[in-house]
Amino acid sequence: MPYVSYRAAPEDAGLTVRRILRQRLRFSAHAVSRLTRTEGGILVNGEPARTTRVLAPGDTVSAQSGDVRRQREAPVPGPWPLPVVWEDEHLLIVNKPAGMTAHVSNFLPDTPTVAGALAYTRGTDFIFHAVNRLDKGTTGLMAVAKSGYVHDLLRRALHTDGFLREYRAVCIGVPRPESGVIDLPIGRDERSAVRRCVRPDGQPAVSRYEVLKTDGTRSLLRLLPQTGRTHQLRVHMAAIGCPLAGDWLYGQEDPELIPRPALHSARMALRHPVTGEALEFTAPLPEDMARLLPE
Repeated sequence: MPYVSYRAAPEDAGLTVRRILRQRLRFSAHAVSRLTRTEGGILVNGEPARTTRVLAPGDTVSAQSGDVRRQREAPVPGPWPLPVVWEDEHLLIVNKPAGMTAHVSNFLPDTPTVAGALAYTRGTDFIFHAVNRLDKGTTGLMAVAKSGYVHDLLRRALHTDGFLREYRAVCIGVPRPESGVIDLPIGRDERSAVRRCVRPDGQPAVSRYEVLKTDGTRSLLRLLPQTGRTHQLRVHMAAIGCPLAGDWLYGQEDPELIPRPALHSARMALRHPVTGEALEFTAPLPEDMARLLPE
């Protein structure tokens, strides 16, 4: 079981273990409560300790950062290719192919999943938490936390300077102007179980876009979501009259052009939530998008 640790500085003198866990190591109150019920969950200088213990400078507080409970339902393993771009004991970055969801869906019960691919290579006991979920048709970089603790830290960093996500997309037409900000609230479409739409009472949603290349009929875009609503980039591009190529839900289905929405998670830059290391990854445009309008 992995641990995260913090060495008390002079200014930490007199603080309790609980304060260090909450303020320095950023465990949630629920996680701290769970650690107190876990054997070896909290250590001070290598020995089990209570959260009420008062610390002195130089004391080292360590806490289990892995999940201490089994997931409720083990995923069904499947031999589906899932390239791993980077990995350590806390998280991994994968390059998700098209046609794969993060977990089994009631709407798509027989679809390959990230959970199943990881279970096939690492065993059904392997627990993971998808940080930035990608739609079934979306390709590219996806962060996967190996514990609820790391997942919580990364989710807090999403949509901040500490976690940048950049997409490539091919849309129909040419957005005007060729760069800008789309600030339109998004909510559920009451006529559909899966579709979202722009609506005044929706949740705030902001996307930045830039045309990188166009032939007048289609455009290659750089997209930067500032918020994280379901289908946000697809809904926003459709709302300004330039739906993504192949987007059957918000544009026009065209399997001969591309059998999925032309959207790719191309770049990810983040601060490692445990080590503080600056990480940056890129994934090249997949072939089905590259042939539409090469970058």
